[in-house]
Order: sequence, then structure tokens, then C-alpha cells
Amino acid sequence: MTTIGFIGAGHIGGTLAQLAITQGYDVVVSNSRGPETLTDLVDQLGDRARAGTSAEAAEAGDVVVVTIPTKNVKDVPVEPLAGKVVIDTNNYYPQRDGQIPALDDESTTVSELLQTHLPTSHVVKAFNHITSADLATQGAPAGTPDRRALAVAGDSDDARAAVAELIDELGFDTVDVGPLAEGWRYQRDTAAYVQRFDADGLRAALARAVRYRDM
Repeated sequence: MTTIGFIGAGHIGGTLAQLAITQGYDVVVSNSRGPETLTDLVDQLGDRARAGTSAEAAEAGDVVVVTIPTKNVKDVPVEPLAGKVVIDTNNYYPQRDGQIPALDDESTTVSELLQTHLPTSHVVKAFNHITSADLATQGAPAGTPDRRALAVAGDSDDARAAVAELIDELGFDTVDVGPLAEGWRYQRDTAAYVQRFDADGLRAALARAVRYRDM
């Protein structure tokens, strides 16, 4: 893996792009408004970054990060992401996204929606339960006591392992939650959401997760 594509270039996307560049990756960033609106971000990121359309970011990335409002998932290009690992950082906020019935009745999850949209990709849910400020400042070398941990969920064992390796490079331990259907355990308003835990603490928080309907 040498290039990471970003569909979405907000706080999480921009922070992840900077961390990736620090670790030696090239990045291609995109947003819904066009590459010309990303000049300042690319200047900030430096020579290893360039802006493109979402399709160009999807095509260029060996791994691609989707970090957009959940309501815009259907705008993610499908064909260029075939066979690729796609990291989903998204959360469902009805006040922003509008009501999405399948999420309201919990018959599916945010990342499963993206996986349905990308049937030939390998979606992994990650980076959705940490703030951009913490992502930028709380990374630490492997083996550091009390190192912060982040969760991953996905239906491909190999894809989860690849994302876990990237997370380790960026400065965090990983807790493997299993299939995408278990990603609800660290969605918005759960015990694990945006709280700082080491790996053992995160496992305990994930075990305490409660469905929205039971809150």
C-alpha cells in the first residue's frame, strides 16, 4: 500500500491524510465541491498530496477512506472501488442526514449500508469513534503503556487485518470487533464513542454497548 484515497476531506479526513503522509504514504483527497476547493488543504499537506475528484481518489487509492455524511453514501463511486479495502469513518446523525428508516429501526448499520452500496469492496468500520483533535494528538508508538485503542469491524478478515496494521502505524492499538453487523457497538452515543480507552478498556466498553431501542 503506497497511496490512500480520501472521499471526503473534513476534519477526520484531513487529519488522517496528514498522519498517513507522516508515515510515508501518498494521498489523494476529494470532496463534493471539486478539487479546486482543496488547494489550501493540499498546500498544508505538502508534496505527497494531491486533489482529485471522488472517482480519481477511489481509483488512485490502494486503500480508500470514505468520510462523508451518511446521507451522501450513494454518491460514493462504485466501480473504481471494486476489490479494494474501504475504510468507513461515518456516523449517523439524523439532524444532519435526515431520517434513514433502516438505521432508525436498527435493521442495519451505517457501515453495512456502505457495504451494500459497494458490493465488491471490503468495507471496514474504523476511526468513527475518535475526534479529529484526539486523532491528531493521541497516537503513540507500539508498546506504549496505556496506548489508545480503536475498534475495527468488517466482513473480511484480511481487510480488518490490513486496517489494523494501518491503525498501528498511525499510533493506536486495535480491537477487532468482528463482522460489520457488530459495528453498532461503537456507533454514536455508545459507551465506546469518542472516549479514550486502552485495548482492555475498549473491549469492556464494547461489551457494555446498548442498542438505541434499549436506551
